[in-house]
Amino acid sequence: MKNIRNFCIISHIDHGKSTLADRFLEITKTVPESKMREQFLDMMDLERERGITIKMQPVRMEYTLNNEIYTLNLIDTPGHIDFSYEVSRSLTAVEGAILLVDATKGIQAQTIGNLELAKEQKLVILPVINKIDLIQAKIRETEKEISDLLKVNPEEILKISAKKGTNVEKVLEAVIKKIPPPKGEESNPLRALIFDSKYDPYKGVIAFSRIFDGRVNKGIKIYLIQSKTQGEVKEVGIFKPELSSIPELKAGEIGYLATGIKDPQRVRIGDTLTIVGSKVKPLPGYREPAPKVFLSIFPENANDFELLKEALEKLRLNDTALTFKPELKKGLGRGFQAGFLGLLHAEIITERLKREFGLDLILSTPSVVYKVLTTDNKELLVYTASDWPDPERIKRIKELWVRLDILTPLYYLGPISDLFENIESHYLKTDYLGQNKLELIYEVPFREIITKNFYDRLKSISQGFASMDYQILDWRDANLVKLDILILGKKEESLSQIIPEREAFKKGKKMVEKLKEILPPQLFSVPLQAAVSGKIIARETLSAKRKDVTAPLYGGDYTRKRKLLEKQKRGKKKLKVRGQIKIPPRLYLEIFKIK
Repeated sequence: MKNIRNFCIISHIDHGKSTLADRFLEITKTVPESKMREQFLDMMDLERERGITIKMQPVRMEYTLNNEIYTLNLIDTPGHIDFSYEVSRSLTAVEGAILLVDATKGIQAQTIGNLELAKEQKLVILPVINKIDLIQAKIRETEKEISDLLKVNPEEILKISAKKGTNVEKVLEAVIKKIPPPKGEESNPLRALIFDSKYDPYKGVIAFSRIFDGRVNKGIKIYLIQSKTQGEVKEVGIFKPELSSIPELKAGEIGYLATGIKDPQRVRIGDTLTIVGSKVKPLPGYREPAPKVFLSIFPENANDFELLKEALEKLRLNDTALTFKPELKKGLGRGFQAGFLGLLHAEIITERLKREFGLDLILSTPSVVYKVLTTDNKELLVYTASDWPDPERIKRIKELWVRLDILTPLYYLGPISDLFENIESHYLKTDYLGQNKLELIYEVPFREIITKNFYDRLKSISQGFASMDYQILDWRDANLVKLDILILGKKEESLSQIIPEREAFKKGKKMVEKLKEILPPQLFSVPLQAAVSGKIIARETLSAKRKDVTAPLYGGDYTRKRKLLEKQKRGKKKLKVRGQIKIPPRLYLEIFKIK
């Protein structure tokens, strides 16, 4: 066990984690040269296309230093803020972390966020500056930023080029010398922490585990403490990075166990795994992530509902942050209300549904959860507008607020300040990181970040140089209303939204204008209205489609034409009284594009 090192790589998005992992695989000859490709540990096509890591990926490598062979268990982690839960899961299974910083961008918001997660686990931190080969690299400035942040001597910071392989072997040597070997006793009863899982139809749930005590091999009867579930180990193995079976896993190692358990709900991330009959203390797990962003997902083809359900269940197996429940909406049919950690998480899941399962989807606009206290003192959690109670029953409304950290070059301070002028926010403070970088700290409603696509707007006005991270604070009072859309005087629940009262008129006007633009004309005029608490605040009228009923006539006097026109008028009146508009599903995509 003294020659085992368990570590991960943490950083902001696009700072070179996957490239550094590629060099590790090459140096240790874990992957044959003929099979090597860029971003090797990014197993999904979507990850390689976007150049980002979405799922954590463990791999075991072997490296020889001073004639001793060391086993290196690496977990490659995502960098985007939406996937910080993946980072937290990997940190529980290791003793150290490489903190990777891009020399051209310096420390960014998620760098600090991931660092704080690592400090909570009391991990050894190895600071590394990457991309030193680029002309625009600011090595000295980045070195000072890291030195000030970690309170370390600048000489301790390794400087590498992961792309060219410069000094990468020194990183592996530092991992061996500075990160301590795992603790634990092979002679003790089995204790293993499940940090990820996936499903195999033949072997049951495959639990990705860190063995803290004891040993485990095929055929052993195991017990999951939190879910109180028994299973029998069908196979044990390691990540090379594909699953590779071995006879036994021992204390200090990271590997997988095929549990034989066929119900995925019984194998929980963070659970402690032991042998049946052993009385061991559960390992300190971590809370499963609670979804913060919600949107409705409907199949364009109503017959694909069961396929959509099956697809979501499969994605849920190794993504504990994804939640969903059935939902029925008039005009859209059956679908699901799904919960995500953020907008990118939602985007990735919906893209996978389309690619991997061939589904054509209709997606609602994203929303966040609200808390409503009713007049009879009941507390309701509201995820979508359809859950919003009658205004007369509402006593108090609360919404989540977050602490928002923005790291930006000084040059973009003006545009970013203007961005905050246009949203509800409370300024807290500004800190300087070196001479040309600022950390801006605000408190803002979580809704402002999600429903107004704050992250993309920030990246746009800063040309990609600013970065952000946020932490959930608490529930605070809010002045929110439900905006209803009426077509022919009938409420279209699928178009309702929860918005601040001050934005109701502007949003309502945009909605009815958009509807007038995209709805197909009818044989009668159609009133389009926006309402709040039953009061109409905006209106547009969709003009009737004109048809010349007198065109087939020839000759005769005017009375013949007049009769036809009167008959048409009476028919339109009857249609309007008992008529209704069916919005084609494809038009919902256009309606939901309104910002």
